[in-house]
Amino acid sequence: MKNLLLFFALISVTISCKFYDAAPEPVETPHKDSTIVDVDKDKNGCLASAGYIWSKLNNECVKAFTGIQLNPADNASTEDETLCAYVLFNENADKAEIFLPDDISFIVTKSGSSKTWIYNDYQLVAHNGYELKKAGVLVFSGDGEIGKKVSGSDNPEGQE
Repeated sequence: MKNLLLFFALISVTISCKFYDAAPEPVETPHKDSTIVDVDKDKNGCLASAGYIWSKLNNECVKAFTGIQLNPADNASTEDETLCAYVLFNENADKAEIFLPDDISFIVTKSGSSKTWIYNDYQLVAHNGYELKKAGVLVFSGDGEIGKKVSGSDNPEGQE
């Protein structure tokens, strides 16, 4: 009887060890692509995380902040680019697209030989740079230089 018990114990241990040592059967799972596609693109295919937005004037994705920066009239010294408007001109400079901080853009058209571009009650005026007025009230202005404005210097004073 002792031998019989030993025999069953030995078989139980052998079977249970093989059960746990056996590699699990591979399970077929559908392959999922780990790349994210079109999650960050707008309806025109512009990559928002890289700063691109759709230009109605140029019919392509552009970085508006590479245009002429206009600061808010009530906060002209701001360094917060999200509060600024930007202007991009076409090649002839007879039209310009204005990008406002609230993701609205519109195209202004030059009025004759004057230095004024107009759209509805908006006027872009070339005056010591550019001024954007709405119904005659100044809302944005800038020096007319293209690109981001930097108020300080990367170099300590006196070094070049």
